[in-house]
Amino acid sequence: MRVSHSLLLTCVAVVWSGAIGAQVQPQSKTFVINGHNGDAMVARINGREYIDVEALVSITNGSMGVQNGATILTLPATQGGVASSSADPNRLSREFMKAGIEEITLLREWASPLATAIQNGFPVTESWVAGYREKAAGGLRSASAVTSTAADQSALALLSNEFNLVEQWSQKLLEARKSMSAGKYAVSPDALRNDPLSQQIIACAQFLGPILSGGTFQDDASCH
Repeated sequence: MRVSHSLLLTCVAVVWSGAIGAQVQPQSKTFVINGHNGDAMVARINGREYIDVEALVSITNGSMGVQNGATILTLPATQGGVASSSADPNRLSREFMKAGIEEITLLREWASPLATAIQNGFPVTESWVAGYREKAAGGLRSASAVTSTAADQSALALLSNEFNLVEQWSQKLLEARKSMSAGKYAVSPDALRNDPLSQQIIACAQFLGPILSGGTFQDDASCH
């Protein structure tokens, strides 16, 4: 169901209230708004359909707030009916930002315990590491599932590279543990951090964090 710009303005003027809820029975419908799609509750009143304002904000990646007692609703600007995301190809979608930040967290939860175990000479097994790897792999799949823009795809490639770097580093430490050569990482507290692969992983994570929270894609050699 496509929604015209004029209907969007009409929808913005309507706020769900208890009185409306008592008169009609809202139904869920799928909308396509400026290229964004999603489900929202709709009420039909006097032959017109009204969409939940919060759902409208969510579908269009807009924002809503209150200032001086007035509700401020901001929707992405359009140019000739095309969403502003086409004018800003580096803008990440909100869903991808959330999934990307979660993936960075899962990668950190994989790398940090492994580094601690190696530095302290604790036993490390492949099955133990596999649990962290699977969680991170699941997070990467979730990020891939919500990729919707060109910027999302570019950022996903960097996330995938970071996953691969952590996987290589993890396998390297497992092999060192098997060959009894992991002791060098316990001799000096900086030995593991100074490892080139470790430094690249840290640099890439430090680059991706602000990008995913800020919502604007950039590239960096540390993630390649």
